[in-house]
Amino acid sequence: MKIAIIHDWLTGMRGGEVVLDSLLKAYPTADLFTLFYSKGKLNGRIENRRVTTAFTDRLPFKEKYYRYYLPLFPTAIESLDLKGYDIVLSSSHCVAKGVIPHPNTFHMSYIHSPMRYVWDMYYDYFPNRSGLKFFLFQTIANYLRTWDVASSQRVDYFTCNSHFVGKRIQKYYRRDYQVIPPPCLSEEFRVQDYSKEDYYLMVSAFAPYKKIDLAIEAFTKNKKKLVLIGGGQEETKLTKNLPSNIIWKKGIPRQEVLDYYKKARGFIFPGVEDFGITPVESQAYATPVIAFGQGGALETVIPGKTGVFFKEQTVESLNLAIQESESITYKRTEFQKSINRFTEEKFVSEIRKAVDRHK
Repeated sequence: MKIAIIHDWLTGMRGGEVVLDSLLKAYPTADLFTLFYSKGKLNGRIENRRVTTAFTDRLPFKEKYYRYYLPLFPTAIESLDLKGYDIVLSSSHCVAKGVIPHPNTFHMSYIHSPMRYVWDMYYDYFPNRSGLKFFLFQTIANYLRTWDVASSQRVDYFTCNSHFVGKRIQKYYRRDYQVIPPPCLSEEFRVQDYSKEDYYLMVSAFAPYKKIDLAIEAFTKNKKKLVLIGGGQEETKLTKNLPSNIIWKKGIPRQEVLDYYKKARGFIFPGVEDFGITPVESQAYATPVIAFGQGGALETVIPGKTGVFFKEQTVESLNLAIQESESITYKRTEFQKSINRFTEEKFVSEIRKAVDRHK
C-alpha cells in the first residue's frame, strides 16, 4: 500500500514532531507532506524521509514569520496532491487534517488538538479584545472555524492524544474518536530512585496559556527555589526583575534538562494542556507533578501517587498544593506504573491496529 503522512509544519522538534517521528517508525516507506520545512531542525528519521511541501514553503520570511500566513493555510493544505495513495495519516494541530484525499483513500487523523486559538482558548491567546489587530483576527477566526468544521468530514477516523482533546472533537466536529496516548518514552525505560535537591522545576514554552506568570508569583511569595527552563514570546516580560530564588535557563542541552528533572523536588505545571509530555517526563525521573486540575494532566498524573492537583489558578491554591506534595512519600513503583502507559512501542502498535481495523 502507498501511504502519505501529513504534518502541519516542520520547523523544530516539539511534542507534535515526536508523534510524527513515531508515525514514520510505524510506516517506514510513507511519504511526508507539510506546509513548511526548515531542514536541519528535525531529527534524522524525519529529515531522511522524502518531504513534499505546499506553496507556502516558498513564501518570503517563512523561517521567522510562517505563523503570519495562517489565512493561507487551508488553501495550502488543500493544494497537496495525494492522488495514488491508499492511506493518508494526518498529524494535525492546525490544518493537516483538512487535506483532500481521493474518494477511495482511507484517511485517519491523529488530532493533537483542534485549533485552540480559534475555539475554546481563543481569548487565552488574544486577551486584548480591542484594536485593529483583534478585529482582523476575529474575521480570520470566523473563516477558520467554518473551514475547520467542513474539512473534518474528509476524515474517516479520528484518533487523539487524550479524552480532553476528544471532547473537543465531539463538540466541534460532532465525531467519535479513539484515544491513543502519544509516545513519550521507550518500552525499556526504568524509573530509578534519584537523590532529590531542594528546588522545583518548570520546563515550558513562554506562552500566555502556560501560566508561567502564576508560577513566578507563587514562588516569589513562598521563597522556595524554582528553576525555570524555556523561552518564547513572553520571555522578556516574564524574566524581567526575577527574584533571586527563581533561576531562568534558556537553550541548555537536553542532557542538562534531564539532570534537572532527576534532582527536582517537584515539577510545576500550572497551565491547561491538551496532553502535556513534560509531566510524563517528570514522572519518568520520579519527580512528582504539581498540576492544575484540568486538561490532559488529569489523564497522566495520579493524585497522591505521582503528584497532586490544585483546583484554582491562584497563588494560594498552587502553594497549598506544593505543601501537600511535600507531605507525601512517593514510591518509585507508582511512577513506573504510570509511565508504562506512554511508551513509543504502545503508540506504534495502537496506530497500526487502528489503521488495520478501519481501512
